[in-house]
Amino acid sequence: MAQGMRIRITENGPYIVEGNVPLFEKAIRPKDGGYVWEDIREIPHGEVYALCRCGRSRSAPFCDGSSHKRFRGKEKADTRPYDERCRTFEGPGLVLKDDERCSLSRFCHRAAGKPWALLPGSDDPVLAAEIARACIECPSGRLTAIDLAGKVLDQAEEPQIWIIQDPEKRVSGGIYVRGPIPIVGADGREYEVRNRSVLCRCGRTGDMPFCDASHINAMYRDDR
Repeated sequence: MAQGMRIRITENGPYIVEGNVPLFEKAIRPKDGGYVWEDIREIPHGEVYALCRCGRSRSAPFCDGSSHKRFRGKEKADTRPYDERCRTFEGPGLVLKDDERCSLSRFCHRAAGKPWALLPGSDDPVLAAEIARACIECPSGRLTAIDLAGKVLDQAEEPQIWIIQDPEKRVSGGIYVRGPIPIVGADGREYEVRNRSVLCRCGRTGDMPFCDASHINAMYRDDR
C-alpha cells in the first residue's frame, strides 16, 4: 500500500485525501482507433486536501465547503472482494475477469477489438497482448487478464490521483485513483485495495462511491 496515503469518504461530504498524494488533470483523447491520456496540468495541493464528490463545488476539483449541504452520498457499492464479484471468461490463451464496474473511459476499445471479442483468439500472442493492455489501461480496474500459468498480467502504478476530463463526450469525468491507495468508507470500512479505480465526482452514480458513467448522461461539467 502507499505509505501514509489514503482517501477517506466523509458522510454526505467530500473525499479527504491524506498523505500528499500527487494530483493531476488529464483528458481522454481518441487516437489510432483507441484512446490515450493527454496531460493538462499538475494541480497544486496540500498534504491533506478535500475533493468534491457532490458535483456542485464552485472550486472543482476541490470541495468549496458548502455546496454539498443537500447532497446525499450514501455508499451503495458491492464491498465483496474483486474475485467474488467478477465474472470469469476463459479463452485458449488467457482468462479474463470482469466485475462490470465501468466508468466508460473506453480504454478497452482497442483498434483490434474489445477484450471480450478478442478472447477466443487469445492463443495468438499479438491478440493476447492487446487484451492485457486493455485490462491494464482500464481506469476502473474492471478487467483482469490472467495467463494459463495463473499469472495476473498487470503493472504497478505510482500512487497518484487524476482528475478526468472527457472532451469527446463533452463532459468532466471521475477521479482516477492510481496505485494501491486505501479508500475508507464513511463508516470506517476499508474497501479492497485495488491498483486502479475511478471515484464518482458528479454525485449521481448508482454505485457510490465508484463512477458508473452517470456523468455522461448528466452532461456533468466541472467548469459550470
